[in-house]
Amino acid sequence: MDGFTQFLSAVLAIGLSADLFVVVWATLLGIVVGMIPGLTATLGVALVTTLTFTMEPNTAILVLISVYIGAIYGGGRTAILLNIPGTPANAASALDGFPLAKQGRAGEAMAVATTGSFLGSMVGMLGLAIIAPWLAEFALDFTSFEFFWLAVFGIVLCGQLTAMDDPLKGWIAGFFGLLIAMVGQEALHAYPRFSYGIPDLEGGLGLLPVLVGAFGCAEVFVVMRQEATQLVASKVGNVLSSAFSSFRFAKTWLRSGAIGTFMGVVPGVGEDMGAWVSYAAAKRASKTPEEFGKGSADGLLAAETGNNAAVPGALIPVLTLAIPGSAPAAVLLAAMIIHGLRPGPLIMITQADFFYSVVAMVFWASVAMLVLGLMLTRPLLYVLRIRREWLMGAIFVLCVVGSFAIAGRIFDVWVMIAFGLIGFVMRETGFPVAPMILGVVLGPILDNNLRRSLSISQGDPLQFVSRPISIVIACMVLAIILLSLPPAQNALRAALARLSSRGRRSADG
Repeated sequence: MDGFTQFLSAVLAIGLSADLFVVVWATLLGIVVGMIPGLTATLGVALVTTLTFTMEPNTAILVLISVYIGAIYGGGRTAILLNIPGTPANAASALDGFPLAKQGRAGEAMAVATTGSFLGSMVGMLGLAIIAPWLAEFALDFTSFEFFWLAVFGIVLCGQLTAMDDPLKGWIAGFFGLLIAMVGQEALHAYPRFSYGIPDLEGGLGLLPVLVGAFGCAEVFVVMRQEATQLVASKVGNVLSSAFSSFRFAKTWLRSGAIGTFMGVVPGVGEDMGAWVSYAAAKRASKTPEEFGKGSADGLLAAETGNNAAVPGALIPVLTLAIPGSAPAAVLLAAMIIHGLRPGPLIMITQADFFYSVVAMVFWASVAMLVLGLMLTRPLLYVLRIRREWLMGAIFVLCVVGSFAIAGRIFDVWVMIAFGLIGFVMRETGFPVAPMILGVVLGPILDNNLRRSLSISQGDPLQFVSRPISIVIACMVLAIILLSLPPAQNALRAALARLSSRGRRSADG
């Protein structure tokens, strides 16, 4: 059975079953989570993961993907109405969405954001269906040497892109996450590491308590320090009449969809970079770039298309390499592992049905997002009136219950609280949290493949750079590090300036 037939079968299986109701309520929940300033898609997926332990694996993943897609879309509503992005992925949407709302065109802005989000998800879904099987086949040539370098590449790149002003902070956070993953018994000989004789530490630090603490508990601490916000735009106008106007910007959403998908594929980059790069590309290509930042529907469409296209894009490395493309995707990967699913290069051979089910889940969640976004614009605005004190209290309770429910250990609750404090301190001091979480997820991959490689090579480190794919990835890692150093950046700028001047002289001559 070919891929399209399997995809169509998976779409019908969800559409003709009770799972369709699951898609609706999970997507609505995601939109609500994304709309509330201070909450994030990562927090939403992490909290809901704790509620899916008793579900069937496919149903659990369907719920989490729907929450993920809904949250990335929902964050655009507060960006438009309050000038406060509901999630970091919607920061670029506020640049033009809020000016449109202040001009009395909130309905148009909502329609553009909704259709752009849907179109972006569709482009990303096509990328998932086309790229993932090819990448999985290519990854079959990977050995432990390549997977080691791939884990290092993900940490270095994520640290670089999430801390642009100071990449060193991003790298420190990433390798701190790797150190966290080393706590407990190692996989080959069950020798306890960094446990200091404490039995609870010998079992390791649970992935979900760390995730829930770093994102959920830390968000509670951060949000409670912020000032309360008031709804400043409640008149949204006619949404449906403006929905189809977005199709006239075909070049924008196609370009932004492709950019967002690519940014999602890059390990550790995620939806916020997809939005910013798409927005910048749209501004460069626009005939009226001066309108960007002042209420450009084209700019809003680019940002919303880019961040939503990155969601399916982030699932590509999750499914084919077991390496997350973003922080929410890292939580989703953890949920797959918890539910006994094994993403990786063999997924197209051993679990092809599950892969096409994931593509169908993205499709139905995107459709639900479109319908709910257009129909429930006004009712969903009341979510913004929930008192912050009640909301944060409820979230903290969910963090505690979810952490305890995994293994029934009070120790996991303390782990969650500890990483809540660590996450809070990291945010206050400018250290990005996403590289740390990526390090926790990639830690076992890096550790196991490093030791396996050293066993195969009998301790010869040259074997890590003797294979073609390994040396390419190693060179990419080295290039990222070197290009982050100020002397290397200055030398590169000088070289480009010399080449540019030579080109101008040749043209004049």
